[in-house]
Amino acid sequence: MKISTRAGISSKTALLPVAAVFALLLSGCSPKEVGDVSLGLFTTKDIKIQTFNDPAIAGVTCHISHVEANLDLADPSDMAIACRQTGEITAAMLSKIDKSKSGEVIFSTSKSILFKHLKIRRIFDADNKTLVYLSYSTKESAGSDKHSLTTVPLWGSQAWQELEQATAVTK
Repeated sequence: MKISTRAGISSKTALLPVAAVFALLLSGCSPKEVGDVSLGLFTTKDIKIQTFNDPAIAGVTCHISHVEANLDLADPSDMAIACRQTGEITAAMLSKIDKSKSGEVIFSTSKSILFKHLKIRRIFDADNKTLVYLSYSTKESAGSDKHSLTTVPLWGSQAWQELEQATAVTK
């Protein structure tokens, strides 16, 4: 049975543009898969390698790897992260981030049906002018809280120069 709107267009056809926009918005929020490595012939587990840009610091690109268990209710908690400066970083970008000791979560994805998440948190180390990225699992695994750490020094960036000038003026 075909349901029509006043303009003579089916409701399914009318929803296509809305669905396309929604899918486009979601794709911008999630990391892009750049690698997929099987862990063997007799397993359903793969190592997924994904990339994403820091939403506030456009000059930082992160790569995360994590195990995906296709037929399990939960993925393993193991993960790794590496972030690098891939563009300009400015003091204006830094002014918009959370500078508290706990920083801010910039990425989160579910790893099970029961509250386990992989999260990435950005922390600013002001003394060393370095961005710290911590990836971690929100659920303990085999008695161990899994996590991984990487840093992006601001050395050589526009932000470094601006911070150095501000420090020199206050001395």
